[in-house]
Amino acid sequence: MIVISTFRWLQSGSPELKSKEIHVAKFSWRKATLVAAVVPMLALSACSSTGGKVEQGGTSGGGGQVATTDRIKIALITHAAPGDTFWDIVRKGAEEAAAKDNVELLYTSDPEGGRQAQLIEQAVDQKVDGIAVTLAKPDALKGALKKATDAGIPVVSLNAGETVSAQLGAFTHFGSNEKLAGAAVGEKLASESLSHPICVIQEQGHVGLEARCAGVKEKIPATEILYVTGTDMTQVSSTVTAKLQATADADAIIGLGAPYTLTILKAVSSSGGKVKVASFDMNAELAQKIADGEILFTVDQQPWLQGYGAIDSIWQNKRGGFTIGGGQPVLTGPAIVDKAAAADALQFAQQGVR
Repeated sequence: MIVISTFRWLQSGSPELKSKEIHVAKFSWRKATLVAAVVPMLALSACSSTGGKVEQGGTSGGGGQVATTDRIKIALITHAAPGDTFWDIVRKGAEEAAAKDNVELLYTSDPEGGRQAQLIEQAVDQKVDGIAVTLAKPDALKGALKKATDAGIPVVSLNAGETVSAQLGAFTHFGSNEKLAGAAVGEKLASESLSHPICVIQEQGHVGLEARCAGVKEKIPATEILYVTGTDMTQVSSTVTAKLQATADADAIIGLGAPYTLTILKAVSSSGGKVKVASFDMNAELAQKIADGEILFTVDQQPWLQGYGAIDSIWQNKRGGFTIGGGQPVLTGPAIVDKAAAADALQFAQQGVR
């Protein structure tokens, strides 16, 4: 058992450190380095989502009193691919913070770096009060982020790009240290006497996904990398099946997101193999599979906290010039959820916050 400490942002705007005991695999935090990044995101018609002050008599996931500060507009811009439920959780956290902080939230996404950069530039042109952005492909976003910071727009990064976010102008970053998370997976697999895992990357060139598999390989050198097209689950399934048939001595396979891991699990079951399945990230269906013993474990980076923290930190910056994290990234993970912890995690996953 370890104690995971996370920040809870109160309605007053001040952070409170809250610790919760959770059964997870043995893990060392001494090598952790905090993430810092910046994200711009602005609304494009059909893709945009508005969150904010609750009408009288209405309800909000956050509950409580809405901030009395002037209404501001924040763009949340991610690299989310269609169908990836992970981003529903990020967005839910962001919307809850927006409702509490009297923020108009503009949500857009595009998995292609150049188009994500265009979304950032559009947010700058709309003169938003802040940008929260994921940095999966940071080189493609450099120019757009410079336009944002030159315009005096505060930027926060989340989820991906922790090693470059400060260089790109973000005043803080919310996320997990991805290489550290990968190393934790490698240690956990090794403790299960597994020595030849396949690490499946659904988006080639994504710095966070590459770091995860690099962390696994650091602990288990025989780890193989398999690239699939994450936007086509039929291709994911067929590519995984072919790889398993060609790699008879593989004893584990790792999906880097809940929807992909569930597809991989079906491929493993159909092939009749005895390969063990592990994962990164979580949704309710995957948490149930862990509880049922069909998946060994997952690494949860707690994406709800990433969305909530990114929006709330920009509001705090506008409210009092506050900068969360003291110039360092704010870690929201990694936390390994195995069968012992799955029941507790499942109830929150069913609510859409884990």
